[in-house]
Amino acid sequence: MTDTATHPGRTRKPKGEGHSRRAEILAAAERIFVEHGYEGATIRKIADEVGLSSTALYMHFSEKSEILHEICRETFEALQATNDEASAKAGPPEVRLRGMIETYIRFGFDNPNAYRLVYMTRPVEAREGAITAAQELGASLFGSFQSVVEEVAATGRLKGDPKAAAQAIWAAGHGVVSLMITKTYFDWVERERLARTLLDALFEGLIEP
Repeated sequence: MTDTATHPGRTRKPKGEGHSRRAEILAAAERIFVEHGYEGATIRKIADEVGLSSTALYMHFSEKSEILHEICRETFEALQATNDEASAKAGPPEVRLRGMIETYIRFGFDNPNAYRLVYMTRPVEAREGAITAAQELGASLFGSFQSVVEEVAATGRLKGDPKAAAQAIWAAGHGVVSLMITKTYFDWVERERLARTLLDALFEGLIEP
């Protein structure tokens, strides 16, 4: 039986659009992973979302975990690019550091599904001890962030340990993003104002004027 016979309301996609089709699959998988959880998402659900048969989807990805890892990889590459751009700007290290965490927060708000998958889920592979894309690429991203904190420390103006300071700043950024994209029912103030208030207090407490 054909796939369209099994799902008569579905419009089959034309062939020959491999790159765009792959992007469609990843976008659909983001939504389904968030809605159903990693364990609840299936290849069939993802295929149905983009109008493909499961067999056709397997021509692009060999298994569900490969789709998740590709989402993580693309997300971190995009985030790393924006992070590098903020880090490369001229100015004192504390100014570049502030720009980097602001960029991180903005990226999370602009890409909530990808952010939740990368930072806020624990797929089966992670529980079984496999090294995920989030672990591999996230370490590199945080390392570039921590290096700028160490530049601030080298000026003698950082209060406390650079590693603790870097983790505190990242935790603050992650906290505001994760809370606002998951607790949408809360009466939040405008997100830029909340982020600015949080970072103002944090930077004043960590860095000597």
